[in-house]
Amino acid sequence: MPKQMSDPQQRVGITAVGSLLPDEVLSSDRLQQEVAENSGFTLPPTLLRQATGIATRRIAGNGVFASTLAVGAGRRALAAAGLDPLDVDLLLFASASRDMVEPATAHIVQAELGSKAHALDVTNACNSFVNGIDLARVMILAGRARRALVVTGETPSRAMHRAPAGFAGFRDGFAGYTFGDAGAAVVLEAVERGGILDVDTETCSEHWEVGGIPGGGSRHPRGDEYTYFRGDGRELRGVFEKVGTAVIDRALHRTGMDWDDVAKVLVHQVTVPYLERFAELTGVPQEKLVVTVPELGNIASASIGVQLERVHGELRPGDRVLFVGLGGGISIMTMIWEKS
Repeated sequence: MPKQMSDPQQRVGITAVGSLLPDEVLSSDRLQQEVAENSGFTLPPTLLRQATGIATRRIAGNGVFASTLAVGAGRRALAAAGLDPLDVDLLLFASASRDMVEPATAHIVQAELGSKAHALDVTNACNSFVNGIDLARVMILAGRARRALVVTGETPSRAMHRAPAGFAGFRDGFAGYTFGDAGAAVVLEAVERGGILDVDTETCSEHWEVGGIPGGGSRHPRGDEYTYFRGDGRELRGVFEKVGTAVIDRALHRTGMDWDDVAKVLVHQVTVPYLERFAELTGVPQEKLVVTVPELGNIASASIGVQLERVHGELRPGDRVLFVGLGGGISIMTMIWEKS
């Protein structure tokens, strides 16, 4: 069922944005060469680049963790808002990646920032960051927080298998070769106008086995092979094509909006063909998309945050932005935000 703000007079908005990219750049051609050399089989030249449309991605180096990227992005968002870390009373680390199973990575981020907020993790695959924004919004509306910092630090490149056992292993982990690393952050607080106008979700949990990283939990607590991403990108795409467009149609219909009323559309980006298919199915004008996937690859839940940071400065008060999230599980999410 769609989830909207219960009181239209209460408004919570995004008032600042930050992002952070690791310094190291890894091309798809170099990655493919490395995988082939490590595994001893031959791949068609430029296969990864041609199949995914991804030319490069950023890779977190040694000593750079999910929390590192989240802290860097969080500091930039706080600086953009003119805030001190102690001005925040809710800190959500909302990411598919994490530093460790326990404690919550939010505590590591908080210790680095020097804030004293209520801190916790929000995890829902590539929808984690948008889910975190929505949870922060709800807690502010409920009076449980006054100002929230939502951060993500994504390091999914560490789940790509750079030495698969033969071509079958390469094929099973192919979706993992789309990954790149990044961090993003937003500040949320009460606003007098605009803000988050609408939120909707669709969850198809019967498809939870389509893809993921099985290791680290109670099913597979140990074993290196379980730490690599495995998945069927075609099945994931099929679920979105079947269900996802209806969620977007509902959001636009419910708010009385069409594409002319939307300044930008920020959609989770997996590959270039997937993004092109999204535009084809939804009819979103190409110029409203913020395309990052050829340069950054699939940066998991940081995707929408990085896109938002790139266009935030050019948005004018009253401009509306549609977020479209897609995460393993499977969950689909829309959010409409109006700049104050």
